[in-house]
Amino acid sequence: MPKTAEPASERHRADVQRCLSVVIPAFNERATIQQILDRVLDSPFTAEVVVVNDASTDGTAEIVRSIKDKRVRLLEQPHNQGKGAALRRGFAEATQPYVIVQDADLEYDPADYGLMMEPLLQGAADVVFGSRFSGGNSRRVVYYWHSVGNHLLTTLSNIFTNINLTDMETCYKAFRKEVLASFELEENRFGIEPEITAKVAHGGWRIYEVGIGYDGRTYAEGKKIGWRDGVRAIFCIVLYSNWGPRLQVRKAEPLVDWITRNRA
Repeated sequence: MPKTAEPASERHRADVQRCLSVVIPAFNERATIQQILDRVLDSPFTAEVVVVNDASTDGTAEIVRSIKDKRVRLLEQPHNQGKGAALRRGFAEATQPYVIVQDADLEYDPADYGLMMEPLLQGAADVVFGSRFSGGNSRRVVYYWHSVGNHLLTTLSNIFTNINLTDMETCYKAFRKEVLASFELEENRFGIEPEITAKVAHGGWRIYEVGIGYDGRTYAEGKKIGWRDGVRAIFCIVLYSNWGPRLQVRKAEPLVDWITRNRA
């Protein structure tokens, strides 16, 4: 993927110490899992890679098992539970002082780890979001309505958390390990993104945002998120806000589950 600037991870490779747990939820990513793992392992920040196989049926797990690098660990889910459940398990298994989420496709480039890690290593941030919409490196142009949906969800999230993110739904979220230990996560699927955002905001943690590159894929290339995930995200934004208990939002969960059950 073209870059407009050489990331810090490439400029100062010799000065970097391995300190990062990379958690990768994976479901039927045979086409890309080898390539993304090669990129992740090439990062000078990567101390360990925790791949959580979400009951893939296409041979994803076999490819991960074939990798000889001892930094790679494979965790198997007994049945498909979703990205949130996979992250919950991966976070619990992470051992390094910093943790980052990495999707198993090629939409997010591990060459940007340097950008993500800089505010953490400088002691300025506890959590860093990688924004696809705040400038920085190049991004592939794909679906207009997806970008509209992302902006709407981010705006709604900002209203309920009183922070000013430009990309709440981004995959790239990096944390000090103690941040993840400070709360319990509940969402099993893509609702994990607004849940994490709400809980780090309400926890008073120092949040930074950096611009990253993005090579979005199409549905033909394996993109999984759909409109029903957007419905769940809206519900989660309100549910995990300070208004959630007051509005008794949890009572609407059976209806939301019914709407989102047959995911697109």
